[in-house]
Amino acid sequence: MNRRDALKNLTMGLGYTVATPTIMNLFASCKAETNDWTPLFLSEDEKLMVTNLVDIIIPPSDTPGALDVNIPQFLDLMYHDIEIVSNQDTFKEGAKQFANNFKKSLGKEASEGTREDYETLVSKYFNLSDKDSEEILKSQRKNNVTPDELESYNLYKFLLSVRYYTIFGYCTSEKIGEEVLAYDPIPGSYNGCVSLKEISNNRAWSL
Repeated sequence: MNRRDALKNLTMGLGYTVATPTIMNLFASCKAETNDWTPLFLSEDEKLMVTNLVDIIIPPSDTPGALDVNIPQFLDLMYHDIEIVSNQDTFKEGAKQFANNFKKSLGKEASEGTREDYETLVSKYFNLSDKDSEEILKSQRKNNVTPDELESYNLYKFLLSVRYYTIFGYCTSEKIGEEVLAYDPIPGSYNGCVSLKEISNNRAWSL
């Protein structure tokens, strides 16, 4: 599978197909390494929430973190330029619900929250059984959805979308693809009797 097909398949997981040149243009737009940026889709409060969430999902370690490859900017551009209106609306409703729950649970606005506050709330939502997670995402397919079920659905769609785009954007970014994953800029040679772990230094291959 080539890089174009891989990117296409990844985006189809969200229920639509994205033109690959558009995706690649978005990657190029996210190269500026700065926290001083103006979102196109996210509000300022949503920008702050997304920034905290992606930093928790992939924090910096011996490899760059999500913020090092500008994942909040990438997510903002994906929702502004790519996502369909219904997904945009669900994201906004989910972000609103997350902010409301943040205040109810921690007694402060999400914009005032510390990293520890965000970690506390995120662990509450993601430490669910597979069965509970599946039930939440199935709730909107019912004929009669209660307001509480719809709120939970929007909230989890928001969180899962942030997690999806964090991983997607991170693994397909130029910095990670070339500097962290195993990378061969000119593939073509064939070595049939070598260990895949040895040839890539035990790293996954860049797309």
